[in-house]
Formats: sequence, structure tokens, C-alpha cells
Amino acid sequence: MGGVEDEEPALKRMKLSSTGSAALSNGSSPVKPIGGSSDLMARPLPSEGDEDVVGSKGVIKREEFVRIIAKALYSLGYKKSGAHLEEESGIPLHSSVVNLFIQQIVDGHWDESVATLHNIGLADENTVRSASFLILEQKFFELLDGGKIMDALKTLRTEIAPLCVNSSRLRELSSCIVSPSPCGKNGFTKQDIAKARSRSKLLEELQKLLPPTVLIPERRLEHLVEQALILQREACLFHNSLDKEMSLYSDHHCGKYQIPSRTLQILEAHNDEVWFVQFSHNGKYLASSSNDRSAIIWEVGTDGGLSLKHRLSGHQKPVSSASWSPDDQQLLTCGVEEAIRRWDVSTGQCLKVYEKPGLGLVSCAWSPTGKYILSGLSDKSICTWELDGKELETLKGPRTLKISDLEVMGDEETILSICKDNIVQLFNRETKDERFIEEEQTITSFSLSKDKRFMLVNLWDQEIHLWKIEGDPKLVGKYKGHRRTRFLVRSCFGGLKQAFIASGSEDSQVYIWHRSSGELIEALPGHSGTVNCVTWNPANPHMLASASDDRTIRIWGLNCLNVKYQNATCNGIHYCNGAT
Repeated sequence: MGGVEDEEPALKRMKLSSTGSAALSNGSSPVKPIGGSSDLMARPLPSEGDEDVVGSKGVIKREEFVRIIAKALYSLGYKKSGAHLEEESGIPLHSSVVNLFIQQIVDGHWDESVATLHNIGLADENTVRSASFLILEQKFFELLDGGKIMDALKTLRTEIAPLCVNSSRLRELSSCIVSPSPCGKNGFTKQDIAKARSRSKLLEELQKLLPPTVLIPERRLEHLVEQALILQREACLFHNSLDKEMSLYSDHHCGKYQIPSRTLQILEAHNDEVWFVQFSHNGKYLASSSNDRSAIIWEVGTDGGLSLKHRLSGHQKPVSSASWSPDDQQLLTCGVEEAIRRWDVSTGQCLKVYEKPGLGLVSCAWSPTGKYILSGLSDKSICTWELDGKELETLKGPRTLKISDLEVMGDEETILSICKDNIVQLFNRETKDERFIEEEQTITSFSLSKDKRFMLVNLWDQEIHLWKIEGDPKLVGKYKGHRRTRFLVRSCFGGLKQAFIASGSEDSQVYIWHRSSGELIEALPGHSGTVNCVTWNPANPHMLASASDDRTIRIWGLNCLNVKYQNATCNGIHYCNGAT
């Protein structure tokens, strides 16, 4: 394999000038305690015999714990058990005043419930007024639904309006008096009124409004347990299984066996270096492109094995990248500073060739709706086409480099491209607004997360940076350990809930990091040349593919998987029994 000095296609052999700048600081600094250590030591810890707390850490208040359990029992329908817990513990779920308030709501005693609300002892007067508004609104609806129009009007004028709460809502209620069926252009229908008659629904709304010490939120225990499980899952470096496999009976921990680390197949149909691989959105296909001027569509079988579906020929130069349509029925391939071809996935037929006279196309992307495509051009502009080839727009200026990735956000308007060596531009075509992600080092490639809220940026200095790109871009993670000194190497998100980062490397290995912690958890040997690109199957968190200069694509799976394949080579595919 040649170095930077070799005369190779631009997208593979990058001739970049290192800036030598220092890496971004993580902003950490030593923190000095305020005051002496004696201040901390002076605080008494709960004693082991303290009856006001439960648990070994002394952080759970017994009263709160019992009330939340009682609330859960009632919510689950175990009313006798809930009542027995209250009686035996001596800790009531609600005070007598709150119990009276709840009963008055259930019975529809509106004036009495408003009076009781003032006796609960709420410190925030705004909360009292807002809760009164909800109660009296329910009274208004029930009067209206019962045909008592004048009583409903009196309630609106003399009870609801003086609260001076939610004036826009008050106008909507007034429209129900003026035009009760339907209640105004933007008002309520009979179905709305029927829905409002649900007094249990009113209690749920009051529960959200009143302090949790007064009315414990619904499903509070479930929420706490879910929160604990989620924290355990996020702390687990190897969690890559379905959440239903998590158990309350023991602390959660996954082993490395959840990470794809075993070569299941070697795809050998390309005749030269394989530069790019990408799974379709539905995980049923894999596209690969190569220095041999071809692309291949591979099909993922029901048993997890891949087979060659179509070889796509027609490019006159090496094929640098590919892009799946949103519905996975079509595929774009881009030749190095040449043309873009659009293919039918089911037939393998070339549907359209997109070209610009005198210019080469360097990247390709679909709009999120699939109605048009985009490409970066060799003159650093970006062009958009309708599928029939009609040119829609060309964005002039330094919008993209000759070596570039290209993406479109879900709003159909924001285009992401590398506009300078160290800058990714987020450009809104509609508003012309520009945002920038600026690095200190040269950017070699980038990729987006599935939800398009995060971006991975590969850098010259052998680091991968994770950026949050919603609002003002923010650097939130760094990954290092792989090698990249001469060539373009790509990375990707992957695994369950995209909890991992994978990357190729010039040392012939595939690297995998835990996304949240940044910890390197795997370096997978097997290839005999630079690993140029990796892609994780979005439908199967246990399947990973890697493309290499050794002319092969490796399909990685779980180490403990009972593979059904026999040792054989057929149609450019080598099935492995686990050896790499």
C-alpha cells in the first residue's frame, strides 16, 4: 500500500498537512475545598439504628419509602394490601385533609373541594389558583354537559374569571357558551366535554400540579426502578442486549460476549481495496464500494449470512462511497471526482447518472424524504438534483472539500459538509443561517447518529470527537487508541441504542469504544491491511462489518454464537467457524 506521496485517488490517499496543534482541553481543573475538612467531618451521619431511614446508606427516608410503596400497591389494584400497609406502619398515604379533598373531587363536590384545597396548607398561592382553575373548569364542563347553561355562565364569570389564570383558556371556555356545538372555531367539541367529565383525569392533572409531598405522582415507584435500571445499563460497558433481559433480582452486568468480536464471514468478491461499507436502514442489505470501480449489494439472509445480490458496474473510476435511500429501495454510488449513479436495489439496474460538465462529483447524499439528492463538487460547491436529473440548486462558495462527507438533517434544509480543513458547516438553505463545528486539527471524515443529534468527527491527530449538534454544537466525547497517519479511515455509531463507537485503523484492526465513558473495549484483529470503514447493522446490534485494503469485508458477530455455516468459499464468500 502506498503512502501519501503515491498518486492515488484523492478520497483514499489523503495528502494533508498536519497543524501540530495541541488537542482540545477537557476543561478539567483541580478543585479546592471551601473551608477546612473539619466542616465535613462535623456533620453527623445517621446511626445504624435510626428508625427514620432505611437502607445501608442512610439516604432513604422511611416515611417517603412506605408512602411510595403504598401508592404502588393501590395503583396495581392491591387495595387491601395498601390499606394494611398504612395501618401496620402507621404512615398514611395521604393526610386526612388530602383524603377528604380527593373524595370531594371524586364525588363532584366542587365548591367544597376548592375550600378544602385552601386548608391543605400550600405555600404557593399561584399553585392554589391554578388548581382551583382546574377544579372549577371541571365544574363548568359538567354544568354545560348537563344543559345548565346559565349556571355554567355564572361559574365562568364569578368563580373562574376572578382567578386571573390562563386568559387564553378562559376565552376558549367562553366560546362554549356562545357556540356550545361545536364550542367555537378553536374550542371544544362534545367529545372534549365528555373527556373532561372524567374526574380521574382531573385528579391526574392535579397530581402534576400539587407538590409531591401532598399527592404522590402516579407510578412513582416504577419511575424510580426504571431510572435505576437505566443508570445500570448506561454504566455497563458491554450492554448490547434487549432491555427485557434486565432483571430486578440482581445488579445488571454484561460480559464482552455481547460485543461482536468474532469473524463469521469473509466477503471476497472485490478485486481491489474495499473503501466503503454501509448497511441499509432496515439492516437487510450491505453496500460496499471499491478501488476496483465497482459496488456490490449484499443481502443479509434470515440466518444472518450475507450473499452477493448485485454487482454494480459502470463507473469509470474507483467508487468512493454509497448512500441508501430512506426506503432502502435505491442506492447512490459516487465515483472519485466522476459521477453519481442511482441504482434499483431489487433489480441492480442503473436508473440514472448525474454529472456536471467539467466538474467531478466527490460525495453523495439523499434528502430525508428521498425526493432529491445532493452532491459535493470538485469546485467546492454543493448541487441538488431531482431524481429525474433536473438540477434544483447549486450552492456556491467553499461549501465542501474534494475529500468530504455530506449529510442532510431531518428538517430537509440543513446541510452538513466539511467546508474547510478543520471546520464542519451546518448550513440552512432556507434561512441561510450557518453554524460551525471547528476543530484544532484537520478533519478527515464525519458521520451522524441515527437520530441526527450527534456527530462523530475523525481527526488527523488520531482522535475521534463526539459532538452534540442540536442548538449550539458542543464537544461531549473523545475516543483514541486507533492508528491513522496516512489514509482516510471512517468511524460509526452502533450497537443497541447506538451505545458504542467503532472505527477502522491503519494497524489492520477494528476498534470499539463505549460511547458514554469513552473507554476502549475491543481491538479486533483479522484483516491484513488498513481497515478503511466500518458499519454496524442498525437492525442487529450483534452484527458489524469492516472493509479493508486486503480486498475483503469481514462480518463480525458474537463470540458465543452457534454459527451454522460450514467452512467453505462460495461466490466470493468465506464462512468462518470462529477463527480470525
